[in-house]
Amino acid sequence: MKTAPPSSTRRYWFFSADPHHYHWDTLFVKGKELYRLPNVRPENLRQLKLTKRGDRVLCYHAAPERALYAIAEVFRDPYPDPHDPDGKNVVIDLRSLERLPRQVTLVEMRENRALRKVKFLKNVRLSISPLELADYAEILRMAGIVAQPGFPLP
Repeated sequence: MKTAPPSSTRRYWFFSADPHHYHWDTLFVKGKELYRLPNVRPENLRQLKLTKRGDRVLCYHAAPERALYAIAEVFRDPYPDPHDPDGKNVVIDLRSLERLPRQVTLVEMRENRALRKVKFLKNVRLSISPLELADYAEILRMAGIVAQPGFPLP
């Protein structure tokens, strides 16, 4: 089994899901699962194609919860969607890592000035949004996870 790439090449993502159609608990029950875009907008598809094995994903539940829920890892690079007869869409495999100790709401993230550049917070219709390492670390801090010497962020 291949190991995840070093953290210097790792990217960070914000994935949104409607809990009525897909609840992130499903990923934790299964451990690993194929992730398909809930809506195939061109911007979302472009972002999904940029994900790589070992990238970290913050899992967000859209309305009615509107809160970050968990951390996952991209387990397999993007590949053609086996359910797309046209062959235009791609999917990835996600692996569950951990539920957040405390869910972080959309309101809390928007009120945090350190996160003002996060694309998703400006347009919640995005299903996938890239994050900078500093933004990822700040969101995890808000959720109660803080890096310590010898214990890097998940």
